[in-house]
Amino acid sequence: MKRRQFLKTGAMLTAASALPGMAMTSWRRNAPRAGLIGCGWYGKTDLLRLIQVAPVEVTSLCDVDRNMLDGAVEIVAGRQASGNRPRAFTDYREMIRAGDLDLVLIDTPDHWHALPMIDACRAGLDVWVQKPVGVDVVEGQAMVAAARKYGRVVQVGMQRRSTPHLIEARDRYVRSGRLGRIRLAETYCYYHMRTRRNPPAITPPDELDYEMWAGPAPKIPFNEIVHPRGWRNFMEYSNGIIGDMCVHMLDTVRWMLDLGWPKRITSTGGILVDTDSIATTPDTQTATFEYDELPILWQHRAWGRAADPDYPWGATLYGEHGTLKMSVHSYDFIPRGDEEPGRGEALYEYDRYPEDRTEQDLERHVASAIRGHMVDFLDAIEQRSRPVADIEEGHISAASCILANISMALGRTLEWDAAAGRVAGDEEANALLARPYRAPWVHPDPEKV
Repeated sequence: MKRRQFLKTGAMLTAASALPGMAMTSWRRNAPRAGLIGCGWYGKTDLLRLIQVAPVEVTSLCDVDRNMLDGAVEIVAGRQASGNRPRAFTDYREMIRAGDLDLVLIDTPDHWHALPMIDACRAGLDVWVQKPVGVDVVEGQAMVAAARKYGRVVQVGMQRRSTPHLIEARDRYVRSGRLGRIRLAETYCYYHMRTRRNPPAITPPDELDYEMWAGPAPKIPFNEIVHPRGWRNFMEYSNGIIGDMCVHMLDTVRWMLDLGWPKRITSTGGILVDTDSIATTPDTQTATFEYDELPILWQHRAWGRAADPDYPWGATLYGEHGTLKMSVHSYDFIPRGDEEPGRGEALYEYDRYPEDRTEQDLERHVASAIRGHMVDFLDAIEQRSRPVADIEEGHISAASCILANISMALGRTLEWDAAAGRVAGDEEANALLARPYRAPWVHPDPEKV
């Protein structure tokens, strides 16, 4: 997609806000003080995109892996304009208590999203928290309650809402009515992203505080898969592939079609193929999220071939007048009649951000989306408004996926009462809305945040 074509849509704040002559908001003139909790792969990815779009001063970093923390300090010192070395913390509570932050990014494993986010809100900070917002439904309810009680801006890292080519697809084919009435949506992931290994338990490395890493979650015997980056193989620390990948695509469909909570959730699946792996996450799962307007279907297989090799992870909208297929890389509009097909691709901005070419582990096709998401976050902070992926939207998408897992575990459809925040007429399901916390950590209560 050409830059001039994209800017014409007016959909992307990152590029548009940097055009010569446009008014500069105060966050562009001043230097918000920022911190990062969780200095792994996506923590650095998110923070470095923030540094690209705003003159932030990164004052502090936190991680329970000392090697990861020290490496992030060096990287950030080399990338931020001041050249200052952020202070290093191994306990996020100490970092927050230091009192030198305006906003904080939380990029920890999923089981460590809720408590730092709530503590940051209590401390008067605005928050970026990675998806999914938590590992259970009540965590998400408490996070929404904290954001509202303390009047904080909370952006969830569901950057499909800020992805240039997906904004274009929404405006060109959904909002314009060119798809016609949309009565079915499919979401899916066929990546082989679940480990097939079965390594033995080992002693955690000296640089890792594994007690703090596990925190409120069960502390399983450490193995080389768990850390770094392999924790999503374990249901103790995640909600599996549906909680990792469906949450993005379900949220994309909800955003495009302006949908809230599903009324019914049904899911089946399990570990059906790769039964020898140490992983505890399902390798196969289907789910249906029912709305009055349409069903949204989900399917993942961590084995076999993708139904469409060009769209191994994505969402498809079926309308009266055509089909819209979407992924993080591209979209394709396939008309039913004589209308011209349409295609869009991810926006790369190497001319403005040449460091994207060489940054280690960067998903380059996603960089422009994260930058746009960061600009939206900062603008919401400036205006004290709701960002595009506000915590409530993040909660709806994450909780829907968690409810699918509960449906699969119980073997029945769940009727969701959004007003009550409970499953209607199913106390066994409601008992699973909050996971037990490991002492001394205490599960957040939406009524007491």
